[in-house]
Amino acid sequence: MFSKETYTGRRAELKRMVGKGMVILFGNNEAPYNYAANCYAPMRQDSTFLYYFGQHRDGLVGVIDIDNDEEWLFGDDISVEDIVWMGFTPSVSDLASEVGVTHTAPLVALRKLCDNATAGKRMIHFLPPYRHDTMIQIMDLLGVAPSQQRDAASKELIRAVVKMRSKKEPQEIAAIERACDVGYEMHTTAQRLIRPGVTERYIGGQVDGIARSLANGTSFATIFSQHGEIMHGAPSDAKLEAGRLALCDAGCELDDYCSDHTRTMPISGKFSQRQLEIYSIVEACHDYVLEVAKPGVRYMDVHFAVCRMMTERLKELGLMRGDTDEAVRAGAHAMFLPHGLGHMMGMDVHDMENLDQKNVGFDEETSPNLEQFGTNCLRMGRRLEEGFVVTDEPGIYFIPALIDEWKEKGHCKEFLNFDMLETYKDFGGIRIEDDVLITKDGCRFLGTKRIPYHAN
Repeated sequence: MFSKETYTGRRAELKRMVGKGMVILFGNNEAPYNYAANCYAPMRQDSTFLYYFGQHRDGLVGVIDIDNDEEWLFGDDISVEDIVWMGFTPSVSDLASEVGVTHTAPLVALRKLCDNATAGKRMIHFLPPYRHDTMIQIMDLLGVAPSQQRDAASKELIRAVVKMRSKKEPQEIAAIERACDVGYEMHTTAQRLIRPGVTERYIGGQVDGIARSLANGTSFATIFSQHGEIMHGAPSDAKLEAGRLALCDAGCELDDYCSDHTRTMPISGKFSQRQLEIYSIVEACHDYVLEVAKPGVRYMDVHFAVCRMMTERLKELGLMRGDTDEAVRAGAHAMFLPHGLGHMMGMDVHDMENLDQKNVGFDEETSPNLEQFGTNCLRMGRRLEEGFVVTDEPGIYFIPALIDEWKEKGHCKEFLNFDMLETYKDFGGIRIEDDVLITKDGCRFLGTKRIPYHAN
């Protein structure tokens, strides 16, 4: 938690930006495995609620009444029975006082506040929900059916939240740096453990253990696999095999902020010549971002600059051919890079994506291209600003099913050497990822320690 002044200042700015009406921010509730007292742990608070109200306890709802200049924290105080099982928790009024909120009331009182606002035809702002219990709350309080809630969510509130959360304050950057330092421990642990015969699950479990020991846990489900061509490959019971590559994509959450890194390593300890050729391309693309990403540059343009570099280098190997600009324009590079260069990162590892990626990674100037394979997965395209934190994660993947489909259809055949691609079907995939802060004049990687990634 930051200072009381941080949260009072954020709420004041939100009121100014939204302008009128009443803002309701729902905190998260516990999520049971199979009955109320057996919950997934630890509970993860909603990030936007945390950003403005700072409290981690379940069952809270924050209200910012702009018209009446009032702020409320709604929630029920815990019972003695709760204390027996879970320990002491401060009262709702004490929690409110910690973040500068004056008014508190039991959760049941929120209905009357909403009913009065509805009767007065006041504007009630809420964000698009992503949990079904929140959808039920919205339906009960505001009478909006779950199927209609995303459309009914406040555009003014979404725009204000995205604008505020996109530019990270110095204390937020410091928190991300701390998370990145735990990420260093996670990835270097994996690097030390990788050798033939060890299972993917064992190394994935050790990586997760570091996150749980040194931080709040992982920021997303750890990806650790010899099948790097599978974007979200979960650790399996498979034993690591000599001669193959192991890809580890993992991060932690610490002090409400995330890290997200990827490294790809040779299981035998040394790249083969073919592996090194592909790895060197990904390495160069990853480092090139530091040269071109800066305030005022669209991240979509950084993405395509990387794609052109990748295409040029793949042409040197004979895997691609033809005019580079035409190949990228046609989307031929997506055979190898079917995702975007990166995404916003902060309190969520894919920051604010519950608010719809078109609102977070794009704007009126820069629209997503949802028609072209690969480009449709670009999550961040808008102009960069000082204080943005984005991921830099180029990769090259050889996906047998994709090779077969494009070859059969003749898709981009003028730019791709399918005969040579056939010989790479057993290659897997390579990705290198770090977290990048956009600075006044350029950008820099976050974290005080750099996870090794330069090929020896």
